[in-house]
Amino acid sequence: MANITDKLVEKYVSLGENPETYLEGLLHAKPITYWDYVEVDSLLSLQKPRTNFKDESIFIMYHQVTELYLKMMLHELQQIVGNPTPSTKFLTTKLDRLIKYTSMLINSFDIMKVGMDYEDYNTFRKTLTPASGFQSAQFRFIELHCTSLANLISHRFKKGSSKNPDLRECFEHIYWKDAGTDPKTGQKTLTLQLFEDRYLRELTETAKTVMGHTLEDKLAQLPYVPDALRNRLRTFDQLYNIDWPMVHLNTAEHYLDKKGENKEATGGSEWKKYLHPKYQQRKFFPDLWTETEKKNWGINHKNKHYGSIEQTRIDAPTSR
Repeated sequence: MANITDKLVEKYVSLGENPETYLEGLLHAKPITYWDYVEVDSLLSLQKPRTNFKDESIFIMYHQVTELYLKMMLHELQQIVGNPTPSTKFLTTKLDRLIKYTSMLINSFDIMKVGMDYEDYNTFRKTLTPASGFQSAQFRFIELHCTSLANLISHRFKKGSSKNPDLRECFEHIYWKDAGTDPKTGQKTLTLQLFEDRYLRELTETAKTVMGHTLEDKLAQLPYVPDALRNRLRTFDQLYNIDWPMVHLNTAEHYLDKKGENKEATGGSEWKKYLHPKYQQRKFFPDLWTETEKKNWGINHKNKHYGSIEQTRIDAPTSR
């Protein structure tokens, strides 16, 4: 105990503070509790349904959980971007975490099917217009940390874009605008207008900050990419840009097209083409995929593991 006291005194003296004041404060401090530390009461008060349908609370909670998983992923990516010379070991550890978090997102999506009554959902969802899942800013920030803006240009503009498009051109034709633009008139939907009003400046500033420092850029700094890391990168790319959109698409089809109605998304997007990876061909690490794999991106794809660490163990063979 004396040793601990000495270390505490040393700590506060090094900070230029009076140790006695801090130690005396401990005599009066209340013990920390689980509910205070995790902010349980605040967390459980954040569900505010717009209707009286009971399952709307499930819909809200699921999306809140999703945003927390996305925050975990962004937390890891910010460390990668902020590390000037990340080692292979460091990147492998971070990729293992990113794979696990993405897998949890994918495997939890069934809550959207079993947690909501079909008829109730198709009634209360109308009160959510013009809100849309594509307005998740964290999803966009993750993409900006993973890969270059050029890889996020809409498939409709890739052939006509500059060889080295600048920031303005990339954002002008970034793929997620397809979900908020009328393909016939080119007019932005209210969904997109509201999203850009709230986040476009922050997204643009983030893109400037991470330019040259993305996960893709960090890989280019390595003398070589070992198979174990390559497999993890491919797995993460596949999970985030194929499996995640596909499980989202399957759930949307369950509620919006189960009976052939082809209902409109709350944000007004052509959701089938927007969600299916074969249309956007979005890849974080295009250099890690063969031309055949790129051509068949998202077509007849099935993955039983959904990013299990087992399939990316050190002795797993590379697909290249």
